[in-house]
Formats: sequence, C-alpha cells, structure tokens
Amino acid sequence: MGKIEMNKQEKASRLLKSAYQLFLKQGIEKTTVSDITHNAGVAKGTFYLYFQDKYQVRDCLIAHHAGILFRSACEALMKEDLPEFEDQIIFLVNYTLEELGKHPELLNFISKNLSWGIFHKALLFAQLPQPEVDCLSLYDALIHSNPDVHLKDPDIMLFMIIELASSVSYSTILHNDPIPFEKLRPYLNMSIRSIIHNHLVTD
Repeated sequence: MGKIEMNKQEKASRLLKSAYQLFLKQGIEKTTVSDITHNAGVAKGTFYLYFQDKYQVRDCLIAHHAGILFRSACEALMKEDLPEFEDQIIFLVNYTLEELGKHPELLNFISKNLSWGIFHKALLFAQLPQPEVDCLSLYDALIHSNPDVHLKDPDIMLFMIIELASSVSYSTILHNDPIPFEKLRPYLNMSIRSIIHNHLVTD
C-alpha cells in the first residue's frame, strides 16, 4: 500500500472512530457530519470523499463491530463439540448476545441499528475501509462446513434470525424487561430452531 493510500485509510479510520464516539455519546440523530469531522480533526469536505452521509458511517461501524463479534463466536465454536448445524447456530447467537451483554454501550448501538441490509450496504462501497471480518463470508463457510445440511434461501434464514435475536434481546439484556435474558433464552433458542427447520430441504 502506497503512502497516499495509507493516508486515505488513516483519514477514513479517524472519521469512523470519531463517529463511533459521538454516536455512543449523543446518538446518531443528534450527531452531525460537522461534529464528526471536527472531532476527527479533518475538513468537512474530506468526509464526503469516503461517505455519503452519517448513516453510511453507521452501517460501516455496525458491519465492523458485528464482524468482530461473529469472528470471536466462530473461534469459540471451533473449541466446542457441536456436530449439529442448528446447535452451531444457537451457540453463535448465544455467544454473541452474551458478549454484547458485557458491553452495554455496544449492545445499545448495535441492537438499535442492526439489520440484514446493513451488511450488504456496507460492502457496496469499495473505497471504504472494509471490515476486518466479513460476516457473510463466515456464514457461508459455516454452511459449507456442514455438507449434509441443505438450506432453502439461507440468506432469508439468517435475516430472520438476526432480526429476531436483535429485537427481543435488547431490553431483556439491558433492562431485564419484560424478563431477564436467561429466562428468555430457551424461548429464543426454540424460535431459532423453528426458523432453521423451516429452511431445511429434506429429500
């Protein structure tokens, strides 16, 4: 990577770091592009060389942090003896939610904004710093590591699991509302198993 390219990457990283700090502190809606660039110490015009708006920054940040979480979950899964595909998915979901529970500020940020489309949108812009970990590639690798499992519309299956887990876990983990997450977990797991079963192709 040349010096010019390294400088571009460094500025983009500063903008992402600045935005993340501000999003956590005051929320996305109250954060302006001017706030982000001022905090990053770069000119406002520089922002638009990398991002269309603050929502694209949000999408990249979520893809980045979700990717790190998912990689950690996959590494933990490799140490477990879970030969069944649906048990592997359940493990990944529970591990990720437990890790988010240890970092409430990240849970607050991700759970309010996480959606399937974000992963696709964040990868559409080649000029942006790409996530160190691509969640979709890891998911595809997991499917391919289970050759006996045949899924109908695996992308839709993942979309439904992400939407379900992110929507029901937020208040239970952060506020024990309406019940603590540990009481909710068995029902969440059953619902995820049901989603998986509905997408299994049987001969």
